[in-house]
Amino acid sequence: MLNYKILMNREPEGGYTVMVPSLPGCITYGETVDEAIEMAREAIELYIEELKARGESIPDDSQTLEYSISLEAA
Repeated sequence: MLNYKILMNREPEGGYTVMVPSLPGCITYGETVDEAIEMAREAIELYIEELKARGESIPDDSQTLEYSISLEAA
């Protein structure tokens, strides 16, 4: 099983842009959080298919640690 972290940004005009950091250029959009997650799943599957077709290795986030750091704005 492959694991991927996704980042969702709420857009000012509505909806969410989704990025998959471990898959460069894998970016999609959804009107709702649920739709954005589903679109991300589809984009990841297509990305992996393309990597396989080219014979390239398939990265994932199974060994990635995730932290959030909060800083006060100066």
